[in-house]
Amino acid sequence: MKKIVVLGSTGSIGINTLDIIRRFPESFQVVGLAAGANHLLFTKQIKEFRPRVAAIFDKKAVAILAKKLKGLDTELLSGADGVIDVARHADADLVVSAIVGAAGLLPTLSAILTNKTVALANKETMVMAGEIVQREAKAHKVDILPIDSEHAAIHQLLHTPLHPPGRKQREDVKKIILTASGGPLLRYTSRMQKSVTCEEALAHPTWKMGPKISIDSATLINKGFEMIEARWLFDLPPEKIDVVIHPQSIIHSLIEFTDRSMIAQMGLPDMRIPIAYALFYPDRKPLPFKSLDLTKLAKLTFEPPDKKGFPLLQMAVDVLAAGGTLPAVLNAANEEAVGAFLQKKIQFPDIHKIVRKVLDAHLPIAAKKIEEVLMADRWARWETGKIIVRATHASPLH
Repeated sequence: MKKIVVLGSTGSIGINTLDIIRRFPESFQVVGLAAGANHLLFTKQIKEFRPRVAAIFDKKAVAILAKKLKGLDTELLSGADGVIDVARHADADLVVSAIVGAAGLLPTLSAILTNKTVALANKETMVMAGEIVQREAKAHKVDILPIDSEHAAIHQLLHTPLHPPGRKQREDVKKIILTASGGPLLRYTSRMQKSVTCEEALAHPTWKMGPKISIDSATLINKGFEMIEARWLFDLPPEKIDVVIHPQSIIHSLIEFTDRSMIAQMGLPDMRIPIAYALFYPDRKPLPFKSLDLTKLAKLTFEPPDKKGFPLLQMAVDVLAAGGTLPAVLNAANEEAVGAFLQKKIQFPDIHKIVRKVLDAHLPIAAKKIEEVLMADRWARWETGKIIVRATHASPLH
């Protein structure tokens, strides 16, 4: 029986993870949970799964939890340090990292430093500090199992018995191709994007996700983040990582080999499938979900992404090539700009304009230490905040 910690248990990935665990009580035991501020749902989860320790990031909410959970043996913690303590829990075998944003970096790294296998849904961890995280994972002999459907697809394709023992599969990889649905604004021109509302940008046509990642999908920066993440997860140079728009979201990613043959991983768009893959790895279990019926597929289409119409994707490609502290700055600036858009302080096109300004103002360094990454993150948030304040009290950004 695997002992599981779920970080970000009240988000969409966390909820789906607990759904899988609920279906296989003989296989998993939840020993730790961590959440942001949704104390109502968090209370229900703690009562159901009875973890040994639980942490809520919102320090004000811990008193509410204590009253509602009186009599339970669960140790209650709060704040960033509390979440890190949950990630480091001595009894955990596997830590599901599903916290949204940069807040997931230190808990994920802490899990690795304490020799926990990590099931990774928090892409910001690898975007901000992929080189450092992989270095520590190798040093501590820790597996990082991707949960994102695209990276889970590549992981599966690279771990099929196609090669004789001892052969390095990555030598045979010409490139990996990450698929993207294109999000809710795929057919929007730059002019149309000027009047996009929050509701339109949040209306993803395929996946049900949280607000931040939904906006990232609408701007296509989410796919750029996934390219950066893939570079470190699979130890591939940037030139071997590509993106293609695939609106049906049936093929989750592909690999082209040096002999020009290609293999693809397919399935219905249900996040519980890649989550289960990570939880049960290296085994597979029968899941009680719908199968993909190929005879009912009307068509599968593919097209190149419009990097001009969605400039954040091109920024991510450039940042991937440049490296250093730029990925951390890109992530932080985008996170703050998306937050401002969700609060209706700025317009949709302002997101990429603000991020561009912050990237241009940054003087990157190599980022070999986690402290350098965190410093770049803090600087970018401060710089982004200044630009947002000016944008809300002056003329539109150009």
